[in-house]
This record gives sequence, C-alpha cells and structure tokens, in this order.
Amino acid sequence: MRQIVLDTETTGLEVGKGHRIIEIGAVELSERRPTGRTFHRYVNPQRGIDDGALAVHGISNDFLADKPTFAEIAREFVEFVAGAELIIHNAAFDVSFLDVELSLAGDGLGTVRDLGQVLDTLLLAREKYPGQKNSLDALCKRLNIDNSHRELHGALLDAQLLADVYLAMTGGQGDLGFASEQAALPRSGATSAMPRPRLLVRWADAAEQALHVARLARLHDISKGRCLWPSEAQLEHNSLAAAAV
Repeated sequence: MRQIVLDTETTGLEVGKGHRIIEIGAVELSERRPTGRTFHRYVNPQRGIDDGALAVHGISNDFLADKPTFAEIAREFVEFVAGAELIIHNAAFDVSFLDVELSLAGDGLGTVRDLGQVLDTLLLAREKYPGQKNSLDALCKRLNIDNSHRELHGALLDAQLLADVYLAMTGGQGDLGFASEQAALPRSGATSAMPRPRLLVRWADAAEQALHVARLARLHDISKGRCLWPSEAQLEHNSLAAAAV
C-alpha cells in the first residue's frame, strides 16, 4: 500500500480570507516503510504573510519572492500524491488550502480527494487518546519520538515527524529516524554490541521422566486405545531412551 504523509505551511489560518500555501512537504511510505522519496517545495503565495504565521514557521515574504507559484508546481505535486492514501494531521485545514490552490491552478486537476483517500491523524489520535492534547508535539512526547530540534514548524520536518507518529499510533514501527537519525546512531551501536546471554537448558531428571511416563500411561488407559499419545510399548521404549541420556 502506498501512503503519502503530508504537511503544509500557509500565510495565515483562514483560507476563506485569501490565505495561501507557502510550503509543501511530503514523505512516501510503501507497505509502511519509507521509500526515500519526498516532495518538498516552497511556494510564492503572491500575497503577504500574517505576523502570527511568520512567528510559527519563520518563512518570510523576501525568502519566497523568487520561488515558483503553486500553479507552476501543481502538476508535479499531483503526480507525486496521486493514487496514494494521504496521511495528514488536522486534514481539514491542509485539504481546504490544497483544494483552493488546485482550483486556482486550473488545468482540471480536481480536488485532493480526487487524488486519493485522506486519513486524518488528529481524529485518529482523539479516538486513541480522548481528553488529552493531540498536537504533533504532544504526540511526539507521548510516543517517545524526538522532536527536540523542532524550533519552528516546517512542512517537510513535520511530515517526517508525523510519519513516525502515525506508525507508532497504528501499532507499527515508530521513529523511522527521519527526525532523529543522528541521535539514534549511538543507541543502535550500543544495542548491537551487547553480547547475547547464554541459553540455559534444564533437562528433566529421572524422577520427572518417570512421572511423565506414568501420566502418559494413564491417558492411554483412559482413552481405551484411542489416545494419540504413544502405546505402552512405545512408552517403555521412550522411558529406556530417556534413562540412557
């Protein structure tokens, strides 16, 4: 199964007030494993960025001045996500912005749900952890996923963190190393260097073997010949063989 874990950053919170996407980050999973393929683009929104949004992601108008518009990267984006299940945290937000961008880009690109199914990890988290904080940061802390370097929001970084969170929440592998690769290396090395303990094998003594043989004999008598356990002759043979060990 092909999945795309996706996140966006925007000029503001309300798509109805003309706010636009300024960054898209996406990570591809196949059969719940990373393929190494990602999609990451900064986008010129052709409008100003709210101060509140700037404080969250730190992406300025000057930085975006020479970046392509969404219409210029729309076809590339559609080709990357088409046919996959899209995994998004608070999907209603990102999907509403993407639908507007796809519409403005023209060329009959359709909507996000025309491209693939959408799984909202925020709704999933609310079902799994009712009454608790379920932001991406809160989930990382709860699931022991290292997000210590996440000082500002970033679409690709957040998509990588969300991939770890999603897999941990759904019972699969957690922490793919996207966001904490360097921190994971010492732990990996320490684990591989640990010697395995010697396997302890305890053989039955003569008294225990005699009790076992007697128990099998009783089962054979009770079943009146229908027992699947060995016959009396075989029991005697087994007993002699065990005594010789």
